Amino acid sequence: MVIFSLLLEQLDKKILEALQRDARLSSRQIAEKLGVAAGTVNARMRKLREQGVLRGFRPEIDWDVAGYDITAVILVRVEGGKLVEVENKLANNKNICLVYDMTGDYDVALVGKFRDRAQLNRFIKSALAMDHIERTVTSIVLNVVKEEFALPI
Repeated sequence: MVIFSLLLEQLDKKILEALQRDARLSSRQIAEKLGVAAGTVNARMRKLREQGVLRGFRPEIDWDVAGYDITAVILVRVEGGKLVEVENKLANNKNICLVYDMTGDYDVALVGKFRDRAQLNRFIKSALAMDHIERTVTSIVLNVVKEEFALPI
């Protein structure tokens, strides 16, 4: 039974690796690549979704080409006891892509994409006007060396 379970885990990894390379692949195409039945791939993908491992399928967008010329990394210091409330408000902003609750001198790290300096400026000023935000530090990304979320499975 342990060997069978281990094989399924390996199959899950291979399915996830195939999807990371091309999320548009059909179950049938993945099954052909892996030498298994399409029904097996469908069942494994359904189980991965139920487990929360596979959360969705998104296109890879070149944000510069799409008109978002500025990527900013914003560190936020939050008044004690209000961290979750502030994080949730910040996460609801349409320009914020990533929100990390973190250790260190700052409590939250944000990564946002903005069309121009004016849009970034409006975001920073609105964030500083929010209750419980003590301070922010913003860095503008000059060059993207790597921006990828595909990792070895």
